[in-house]
Amino acid sequence: MRIVTLVAGLIGAGAFAQFPEYSQQYLQRLAGAVDELGVVVADFDRSAEGAGMDRDEALRALAGNPFLDSRQADMTRTVTRYEALSDDLARMRGAGPVDRLTVMAGGIDRDLAARTLDDFRPAVPVTATGGGFAAAGFAVAALAASGLRRFCTWAFGRRRVVKR
Repeated sequence: MRIVTLVAGLIGAGAFAQFPEYSQQYLQRLAGAVDELGVVVADFDRSAEGAGMDRDEALRALAGNPFLDSRQADMTRTVTRYEALSDDLARMRGAGPVDRLTVMAGGIDRDLAARTLDDFRPAVPVTATGGGFAAAGFAVAALAASGLRRFCTWAFGRRRVVKR
């Protein structure tokens, strides 16, 4: 059973050690999305300013026929997404490697996270942060396996029958 605990610990270490790399790849993808959306929003803002309007006025002006109504909805979604992702990027950049765990657990863009995971390739942790996550993963998985083993032994183990 100790071998099972050791193997579980090693699997946990390997899995947890991947978080810093995944969060770094997510951060890079997030920054790229913010950069590209920023270009679109800045272009829209320049067009609005050239027409003597602010962003909200320009968005309201996109109305009157099905095409303009559709463009208004598209631009509104784009601006909203840009602002939300910009906030996420600021929180991620302000967080240290370990704090990113709580930032990401608190809410991230699911579409971006899924695409990051689609392209994610495991990496060998060679940083102190990766080593720390590996140690934590080992401890959590080893303790869970040990606890499960003890529970099973307690619940299903051989019980002595007391003769009267």
